[in-house]
Amino acid sequence: METLKPPYLKKAGQRGNINIWIVDGTYVRTHIDEEFTNCGQHYNFKYIPKDEFWLDHEEKPDEQKFFIDHLLVEHRLMAKGVSYNDALEQADKIEITERKKSGDVRKFTKGKNLPDAEKVHVRLWKKLETPVSVWIIAGRLVRSVFDIDFTEGGHDYVYEFVPQNEVWIDNDLEEIERPYVLLHELHERNLMAKGWDYDRAHEDSSKIEYHCRHNPNELHIALGKEGWE
Repeated sequence: METLKPPYLKKAGQRGNINIWIVDGTYVRTHIDEEFTNCGQHYNFKYIPKDEFWLDHEEKPDEQKFFIDHLLVEHRLMAKGVSYNDALEQADKIEITERKKSGDVRKFTKGKNLPDAEKVHVRLWKKLETPVSVWIIAGRLVRSVFDIDFTEGGHDYVYEFVPQNEVWIDNDLEEIERPYVLLHELHERNLMAKGWDYDRAHEDSSKIEYHCRHNPNELHIALGKEGWE
């Protein structure tokens, strides 16, 4: 049986009796819970102690304040018995307000102009032989301007703001983890292009991602089957 190690990297602060930790999100997703994203608290992720918030280690740590403010609301409400969905809705409102105060939305939209999705492109990772292009994108801007719940990656079959034939990979993901998220997104998109609904395609993609995280020697072949050569 695999022995799990503590995922803590460093303490980021404290709010009341809550200890805030930066954790190795790659390790958490590989060995504890594949669905862990940018941050979490006990009432949504039972493996997190009640008196802790976990923040994923970001390549560019510029969203911690947003995540902490979100978790404070979510944790407080769920501790009182509020459902996760209702707590998430309230926490999202607080986070959206904080993101607007930061100036992200104002700088991005320039008044009344609609946001241009191409402005979040950081660099082209690869243009596939199919019409699909894979882009590394600015995750913070996507969350501030388009969808606060965007994490790790996405594509045009799930997000209406992603241009046609594009797959997006969050630049906050560490380099070592990006290929596994890429596999998930390409597989999911290919299935949805065949007519699968999102839930079914996501579940199947999560299984393949999980398998390759634990069998990294199979990753290259798996990506090849999705058109990544």
